[in-house]
Amino acid sequence: MGVDAAVRLADLTFAALREASLDPPGVSRASYGPGERAAHAIVAAAAEEIGLEVEADPIGTLSMTLAGADRSLPPVVIGSHLDAVPHGGNYDGAAGVVMGLALAARLKREGRILPRDLVVLGLRAEEMCWFPMLHLGSRAAFGLLPADAPDTLRRTDSGRTLAEHMAEEGLDPDFIRQGRASLDPHSIHAFIEPHIEQGPVLVEAGRPAAVVTGIRGSLRHRACKATGAWGHAGAVPRQGRQDAVLAVASLAGALEEFWRVAESGGRDLVLTMGEFRTDPALHGPTRIPGEVTFSLDIRSEDPAVLRAAEALLRDQAETIRAERGVAIDYGPALPVPPASMDERLRAALLRGAEAAGVPVLEMASGAGHDALTFAGLGVPTAMLFIRNEHGSHNPEEAMAMADFGAALDVLAASIETIAAR
Repeated sequence: MGVDAAVRLADLTFAALREASLDPPGVSRASYGPGERAAHAIVAAAAEEIGLEVEADPIGTLSMTLAGADRSLPPVVIGSHLDAVPHGGNYDGAAGVVMGLALAARLKREGRILPRDLVVLGLRAEEMCWFPMLHLGSRAAFGLLPADAPDTLRRTDSGRTLAEHMAEEGLDPDFIRQGRASLDPHSIHAFIEPHIEQGPVLVEAGRPAAVVTGIRGSLRHRACKATGAWGHAGAVPRQGRQDAVLAVASLAGALEEFWRVAESGGRDLVLTMGEFRTDPALHGPTRIPGEVTFSLDIRSEDPAVLRAAEALLRDQAETIRAERGVAIDYGPALPVPPASMDERLRAALLRGAEAAGVPVLEMASGAGHDALTFAGLGVPTAMLFIRNEHGSHNPEEAMAMADFGAALDVLAASIETIAAR
C-alpha cells in the first residue's frame, strides 16, 4: 500500500465514520454512547484488515499494534479520541487515529520494520461537552480519575452516570473505581497526536500542516460577577453611578491592552470574555445596570503570562471598586498549566517535513488535547496539525485529503527517527 493507497484507506474510513454517526447537519459521537461505539468498531475493523494486533481495555481504550523489531522496548504511540461533539465535524479527534492506521498500513506495505512497536491508540471521552471532566478517557486509562467518578459524573444529555453508560456499552466502571490503569507513562517511548487545526492559521498561511510547539495553558473563570447599584437612567449623574456594564467594559479594555502589549512583545496569549449578560428580570432601557455576569478564558503557552494576567485581574478589581464603586468577583478559577512539546520529537517532525518536501509552520495549540495528559505525566509528546477550514466542533469542518496526505508524509519521513533507541 503506497501513499495514495494509504490516503484512500483513510478516506474510506472517514466515510464509514461519517455514515455511522450522521446526525444532520453534522455527526454526533457521544462519549460512551452508540456513535463512539460505532467509531471504535470501524477503526478496529480497519486495523484488523491491515493486519494489526487489536485489543481494548476494560474502559474501551482501543490499542492497535504493528509489531517492531524488539517488542520488549516501549512503543511509539500515535492516536487521539473518537468521540465528537453534538452535530459536529467528522475529523476532530478521528483524524489522529486514522492517520496512525494509515501510517501503519504504509509501513507494513513497504516492509519497513521499526525498532519498536507502533501502537495506534483510539481514546474515549475527550470532548468535555458529554461528561464534565477534562480528558476523561485518557486520564481514566492512566488511572488518574477519582474513584467515585463513575458514580458522580453524569452525562449532560441524559443525566445518567458514567457507570451506567459504561455498563450499557459492555465496559467496566470498576476499573476506575479500583484506580486501575492500562497505560503506564514509563512504558511509552513517545506519544504523537495528529489533529486538525481548530483555527484559521494554516488556511491563512497556505500551509498544509504544522508542528505544534506547545499546548496553551488556561486561566478560566466561568462565573464572574460585577455588582454595582441599579438606578434610574435619567436621574443619576455620571459621578453617582455604580454601573456594572461600564465597570466590566473598563475591565475588558484593560485586558485587551494587556493582550496588545504581550503580543507586541512576542508573548503568546489569547483572551476571551464571554457569556456577558444582565438579569432580564431586572434590566431595561431606563435602568442603570446594577449587576453583570460574564466569563473569562485566558490562554498562553507561557506560565509567566498567565501569572501576569492573574495579577492584572486582581489589580483591576481593586481599581474598579475604588473608582466606580462596583465589586468584581471572578468566582472559582479553573487553571490548566501549559505543556511544551518535546524538543527532540519536534525536531524530528521538522526534519521529516523537509525530507518530504512539505512546507510546515510551527505554532501553539490553543485548544486542549489528550496530548496534555501524556505530556503532564512526563511522556515525550508531540502534535502534528493538519489544515482544516471553517474551524472545528461544527459540521463545516473541511480537512482536504491532500492535506491529510501531506501530514502523513511528514510522519512517515520522521517515524524512524522518532522510534530510534
